[in-house]
Amino acid sequence: MPPAPKVSRVNDAYERLKQEILENRLPPGYQGTEPEIAARMEMSRTPVREALIRLQSEGLIDLIPRRGIRVLPIAPSDMRDIYQILTVLEPEAAADVATIGLTPNQIDALEAATVEMESALETEDLDRWASADDHFHRTLLACNGNDRLTAFVNTLFDQAHRARVVTLRLREVPWKSTEDHRAILKAVTDGDAERTRKLFRAHRERAAQELLQALERSRLSQL
Repeated sequence: MPPAPKVSRVNDAYERLKQEILENRLPPGYQGTEPEIAARMEMSRTPVREALIRLQSEGLIDLIPRRGIRVLPIAPSDMRDIYQILTVLEPEAAADVATIGLTPNQIDALEAATVEMESALETEDLDRWASADDHFHRTLLACNGNDRLTAFVNTLFDQAHRARVVTLRLREVPWKSTEDHRAILKAVTDGDAERTRKLFRAHRERAAQELLQALERSRLSQL
């Protein structure tokens, strides 16, 4: 079998490394050399190097000359900035979706994500809940049809996801958040842009407060 094209190898390295970082298998503060990372991925250094450059541009790592990489820490100030932006952009994007309307397939995808969140909480599977929650937000965002907005906000989602994984078990079980998603989905499918905007903004503001408080508790526990 011929070797995979270079772009395919780079994309594979990028996706795998990104998942390692987002799920904190390469935790904040982790440092490693490029040969160590390549060995971990069981890949050659060239595609790994290009993948690391992409990850640095997305604010997930630092490339340190002659020393390798450092996975960037989760700073409360960064999360505050990120959630401030999300609180402005996401409600407006969702309100646009309510105005435009959803296709049956889009409704099915959002309903499936919501049901998955509800089911995950019933079985106390917080990791499955977090995955479904992330899928709901990305799916609804993509329904807006603005590719530039989607790409930008997805980068913020990636940066925030690590903090959410770290704090998931430091917060109350997210029943209220799941109820929020169900209410937002109803507002969007009803075509009510103003109600969608209001519900989504309140959802993001509350989520930001909970996450930042949990990060602070985590920081204090390590002093």
